[in-house]
Amino acid sequence: MTTLNQAVLSPAGAGHEAIAFGRHTIRITADQTGGSLGCFEAEVPAGEGPPFHVHEKEDEFFRVLSGHFAFWCNGTRVEATEGGLVVVPRGALHRFQNIGDSTGHLMVVMTPGGFEGFFPAVASEDTPSIDRICQIGERFNLRFVFDAAEAA
Repeated sequence: MTTLNQAVLSPAGAGHEAIAFGRHTIRITADQTGGSLGCFEAEVPAGEGPPFHVHEKEDEFFRVLSGHFAFWCNGTRVEATEGGLVVVPRGALHRFQNIGDSTGHLMVVMTPGGFEGFFPAVASEDTPSIDRICQIGERFNLRFVFDAAEAA
């Protein structure tokens, strides 16, 4: 891992693509930033989004690049459209959903970095089961919450 003492550039169109839960483009990795952050972009089809989940050790910053999204965080719902920003604190029960009529795009920054490796890890599996995805998630401090009572 390098020390973050210089600017890190991800030129337009750059990044490593991972097809897992839609298309994710890994733009900047924790290895490039001395662990301080990771950044990826997500294409989210209309009506789609992850189930409720918790990032145990990372704060998560979303910038809506295009589309209309709803975000739920610890029982509160907010909406954001192009240019909108949402920050979710570590340990928060949250999810998001594209509530628009077309594919939306998000830029996501996680701090500290490392979570951006989750999508390539899932993509490297041949049709992983939900249990396997949850196991992979544990490696990246991610816990899915499927119990509706806990997510309420």
